Amino acid sequence: MGIERRMWKGLFAPGEVVELKQMCLTLGKIFQPGKYIAGELPDIAFEMGLVEQLPPVKGKNTQIEPPPKTDLEAQDQP
Repeated sequence: MGIERRMWKGLFAPGEVVELKQMCLTLGKIFQPGKYIAGELPDIAFEMGLVEQLPPVKGKNTQIEPPPKTDLEAQDQP
């Protein structure tokens, strides 16, 4: 039997970006795998071990820029 890593929401800062490893279903919403702000995810995602802390970012990459607009997004704006 492997060692289980128990996490809870209190381990993360409310504004910290974390990664949801698997889909998380709640009564009100479906959370797809990906990157989220820790405060946006439900407590059960942390308790079930579905959330991982992202490694620290160093150098020029510390400020994450939004992705460039696609051609379709550029056409929608006047």
